Amino acid sequence: MESEAARVNAPDLRRVGLHPDFWYPLARSSDLPRGRARLALFGGEPIALARGDDGRVFALDDRCAHRQYPLHEGVVSGNRLRCAYHAWSYGADGRVAVPYLPREACRPRGVKSYACREAYGYVFVFPGDQQNADAVPFPDLPSFHSPRRRTMRFWRKVACHYSFMHENLMDMHHQFLHRGILGTLKPTLVDHQRGPDWVEARYLFRSGAGRRDRGADLMLVGGRRRGATDGAGEAAAPAAGAAIAAPEDGDLMIIRTQYPYQTLSLRRAGAVEPAFDLWAAYVPWDSAQRSHVSVGMLMIEKPRIPGIIHLFWPFIRRFTESVFTEDRRAVEAEQRAYDAQQGDWNQEINPVILDLRDLLIRSGVSLAR
Repeated sequence: MESEAARVNAPDLRRVGLHPDFWYPLARSSDLPRGRARLALFGGEPIALARGDDGRVFALDDRCAHRQYPLHEGVVSGNRLRCAYHAWSYGADGRVAVPYLPREACRPRGVKSYACREAYGYVFVFPGDQQNADAVPFPDLPSFHSPRRRTMRFWRKVACHYSFMHENLMDMHHQFLHRGILGTLKPTLVDHQRGPDWVEARYLFRSGAGRRDRGADLMLVGGRRRGATDGAGEAAAPAAGAAIAAPEDGDLMIIRTQYPYQTLSLRRAGAVEPAFDLWAAYVPWDSAQRSHVSVGMLMIEKPRIPGIIHLFWPFIRRFTESVFTEDRRAVEAEQRAYDAQQGDWNQEINPVILDLRDLLIRSGVSLAR
């Protein structure tokens, strides 16, 4: 029997796909060495990535124009990708050369090529309308380039619709899930706003009872307080977009979905700069978008003592992996419940999540076939 909540949650967000007209990280740079090709997926659509001898990466439709053989199984020769079946050769623009074709014969059209850029240790591809690629802003992460920060990357396959991840991160009342790692935190929603393509929430965190994992404390060591100096006697300038001071009686967390990406920053009590920033993208894997790859970059402020961040790093990594493991277990359980109930029975009351759902529905594309 259909739940009343399922009728309220219409249209069904879990049947809305991510819009392809954005830049998505489809591979890690380290997974694509020079002279190699590999398969990437966006919503079930196969894309062949190849790195030529010049070090540049290009992206093509993963189907040879001749017999539809997977191009990612081919051979990189110079700066071209040769199909492993009949050796048809493709350049970055998708145009084809056939080694045994007579000079006077009509030439095939080739295959679709995708706009492709490499940044932040990832290979970004624009899987949508290629005419829009130049007009769509590329992700800008100024904290990534800051010498005062060290970045931790994440790449995890998760068996759920991407929207469950958006909601999980945006609703900080789920911190009870992490009570064994973080202790008892008391998040309070102090403000939330929305725009045409974004939703932002601000939470105030106060510590309660319970022990906290050491990695959580180490992540906050570098958070700079109001009036802190950079070691030269002058006040440290706040990072771009970071001129928001946390109150003295708690830590301030700001979470924003700027479609299709998410960001999170945490400022310690009284601090003007974030102790850490998170940037996340969720890349749909299968055609029904019931699974995805969570891609993240956690940019952590270094402590003032030079080099000590490297000593702390294994503890911080263990902490973040533990938190993500609990989150993944929760969102995958949500997906299983959705599949079993054949609909969205969630009785949502958080106004932030209601605004977020509206944004994801308006901005996405229907998965109806």
